[in-house]
Amino acid sequence: MLDGRLELRFPTDLKIGEDQLFVGPAYLHADGISVLADYDCLFWVEREDSGNITLRTGGCEPRLRFLPRVVDMLLEQVPPGPGRDHLAHRHLTVEVQQLLDHLVHEPRPEQEKALARLAEVIAPLWHEGLNDRLSAMARLRLHLVRHTMLDELLELVRFERELARSGAATPVLVDGGRAYARYPYLRDPSHGIPDSCYDVTRQLGVRHHVTRAELRGTTLHLAGHGYLHRVATEDVSTELVLRERASATEYRLPVRHTATPGLGKEEDEGRYLYEQAGFEASVDITTAGDGGPLPDGLWDISLAIGAQGISREVRIGSKRDGEVSGAPATHIVDSGGEARAVTLYTTRPHGNFTLDIGERKHEVLPQLSLRSARWAPGSATELELAGRCTLAAFPDGALAVHLVDGRGGAATFPARAASQPGGDFVVRVPVTELPAGLWTGQLRLRDWSLDLPPISGNLAPAKWRRRGLPWFAKPVPERGQEFALQVARVDLVRAVTRRLKP
Repeated sequence: MLDGRLELRFPTDLKIGEDQLFVGPAYLHADGISVLADYDCLFWVEREDSGNITLRTGGCEPRLRFLPRVVDMLLEQVPPGPGRDHLAHRHLTVEVQQLLDHLVHEPRPEQEKALARLAEVIAPLWHEGLNDRLSAMARLRLHLVRHTMLDELLELVRFERELARSGAATPVLVDGGRAYARYPYLRDPSHGIPDSCYDVTRQLGVRHHVTRAELRGTTLHLAGHGYLHRVATEDVSTELVLRERASATEYRLPVRHTATPGLGKEEDEGRYLYEQAGFEASVDITTAGDGGPLPDGLWDISLAIGAQGISREVRIGSKRDGEVSGAPATHIVDSGGEARAVTLYTTRPHGNFTLDIGERKHEVLPQLSLRSARWAPGSATELELAGRCTLAAFPDGALAVHLVDGRGGAATFPARAASQPGGDFVVRVPVTELPAGLWTGQLRLRDWSLDLPPISGNLAPAKWRRRGLPWFAKPVPERGQEFALQVARVDLVRAVTRRLKP
């Protein structure tokens, strides 16, 4: 809450910027700021000429009346440091640029006077440490203002307007692992403007596209292209980067560079081509960790795109071919003598590829399910268990039903694909091959196991003869929700006795 002690007043002697001089102190002194967001609303009053006071107010003079007062407010109420720099950013960029747009229309004497005043106004706010917050164009603009280089400023304004009309990005000079925009007066010895005013290395756009991303066994295969905008693909040094999200453990792996003829011709009026931007990589998770297996974790996948001594890193996957799936695909693989779960998936909402090793986000068991057992169609002595598996891949024969009789006996029956598509499988247990006993069991996939569903008590017993004697197999309802199958030879004496009872 604000009270009257601040004596806030809305300035009425300014045509532009008056709102900043009122809202600014309120913002700086408020104990808290609340946003009423009960519903979305926008109130807009449009003038017949679609204009406003700010747009209709021409010339430098109104701006040079407002800007010093805002600067004084910041100097008086915000101590030096990141907070002041953050608030000063708009005034050193947007306000200065808008003032210069009006400056070009003034008579020469007024231009010289206005520029001298502008340099005086911004001097208390500007310092070298601000450069990291500013674009190269803003750095150059402020350098020319601070040194009252009027002719050079007029040329820069003309250059910026032409640049906005062209739709093509400014070329760069690459030297010593840095990129410098070819703005006016770059390395012109008669002007002596420092290279730092043109350095766009950190602002270079990074472009990438993935054309392949898939797991085959223990190997991740990736392909696509990546390049630095406006930097020709010479002396390419692109690497694949795997970084574990929690520990920040990082491995950099080589890629094979491939040709990409004509890449870039569809943008920037075809001024820049990137004909060696392609990459292919094969990452074996059993050796990618400096010769050893990658530890369990979430391994984010990036490209460190390098050319001409410049390298920028970018997460990959958000730009990919339509047939390159981003859906999670879990594989069970043999790694170093053990079974491991490896899932390739894309993050939300950004859509970048990550390897989940060790079920950090994608568990195996929820991707396995079983339905109730029944006698197989056409075979009254084969118990059929049908299930669904949404895993992308697992070793041949690894998925099977394992039965035990509680007395040391065991039997294994592998799963096979069902005739219908969609991840379904069936396991058939020929009960005629089971010795006598009370059989329980699990569905197993290497180290993962799932209890078998109970057999319905309504399932009719299976009957057959072994060596001329009658045998049976039937569910045991008394075991409740546990799979239990009793296999036994028919007790003939008891059977006859039951029949003879009245």
